[in-house]
Amino acid sequence: MISIDLTGKVALITGATGDLGRVMVRTLAKAGADVVIHYNQNAAKAEELQAEVEDMGRRAIIVQADVTNGESIYAMKDAVTEQLGAVDIVVANAVIQYQWTSILEQSVEDYASQFESCVMQSVYLSKAFAPAMIERKRGRFIGINTECAMQNFATQSAYVAGKRGMDGLYRVLAREIGEHGITVNQVAPGWTISDRDRQNNTERSEGYESKVPLKRRGTDQEIANVVAFLASDLSSYITGAYIPVSGGNVMPTI
Repeated sequence: MISIDLTGKVALITGATGDLGRVMVRTLAKAGADVVIHYNQNAAKAEELQAEVEDMGRRAIIVQADVTNGESIYAMKDAVTEQLGAVDIVVANAVIQYQWTSILEQSVEDYASQFESCVMQSVYLSKAFAPAMIERKRGRFIGINTECAMQNFATQSAYVAGKRGMDGLYRVLAREIGEHGITVNQVAPGWTISDRDRQNNTERSEGYESKVPLKRRGTDQEIANVVAFLASDLSSYITGAYIPVSGGNVMPTI
């Protein structure tokens, strides 16, 4: 029987209190991982998640950090190492939210925020956590990208620019640290159903669903399942990949 077993692994999820992050926390913990619950502002949700993980019999710690600030991430690394030991799995999920509009109307600050939270977050996480992985000859970096990076639709420019920059960084990182047994991959969700949709009864969107080959929106759990796969030994020979989880809405070509 094949199963995903993360027993003995320590996983860090940035943006862990967000719509997708919280499901990743639960899923990796169910697979056996101890979890670092990163948050920026939502301390209450972080505490709820910590209690859930501990109820599963796993260790969990809460760490507040600004992912756009290197010193803040390095301080997070020190706190995590002291309390749980070296991190085996890094999931870069946090991103700054903003109001989308046209390039001519989008503020330059929004472009900067996406670069900082998509590209520089991943740079800082790499610098903070890759050295210990290199020393141990194992590790996983998983970046949460987006189907938008392939769509390039109107009003997506700042988000797409940040995520495409992240894509380039992750592909280079995969080449640079692969020789040490570390994989670097990206999960690219489509427009995903989360708790917010369930609470507001907004799960359905006929216009969007009609364009998706599977004729439905994906769920937060389906995103977390792919993250768990990439975090596990089952994905040991996959690196440098951009994997859409979008029901076929975007399809990378060869």
